Amino acid sequence: MSKRNHIEKITMAAMLCAVGILIPSFFPKIVIGPASYTLASHVAIFMAMFISPAVSIAVTLGTTLGFLISGLPMVITLRALSHIVFSTLGSFYLKKTIDALSNGKKTLFFGTVVSVIHALLEVIVVSFFYFGNALSEMNYTRGFFVSVILLIGVGGFVHSMIDYYISCLIWNPVSKVLKTDLSVKRISLK
Repeated sequence: MSKRNHIEKITMAAMLCAVGILIPSFFPKIVIGPASYTLASHVAIFMAMFISPAVSIAVTLGTTLGFLISGLPMVITLRALSHIVFSTLGSFYLKKTIDALSNGKKTLFFGTVVSVIHALLEVIVVSFFYFGNALSEMNYTRGFFVSVILLIGVGGFVHSMIDYYISCLIWNPVSKVLKTDLSVKRISLK
């Protein structure tokens, strides 16, 4: 990798970290503990996945640090840390599969698989807190199925897919102005 390409990727990672910290900090959020939904809160991570695995990992760790220093509950911070798995797997797949997002069906398939992994990992994280009696009383009143499976699993999947498609819509015009090597050059939604 050329020095210029390396510097551009570091700069993009820093900018996406900033965006990934600012969005959940300032955008309105819906919190139904232990779930929290902030529109576009995963966009920085998806955009990083489209750039490269290294940028994806850096942005995921940077945004997790942002959650930690913002004082959000540990369950939410650890949910953010779990993003390292789906973002790393997804970014390596995109790097190796040139036509991964070349038509609408492939774009939908990739988003669905990544969002299922994303939601499953968050269910696992929250399950540890649930069974460790570390959540609010309301979660136990609602029960495991509603509090963890529906709110975190299904809600997380839907939230991930919405943010994924926002990222896809933003990516094509953004990628046209970037001069560095990218894992994804263009995303087809048709």
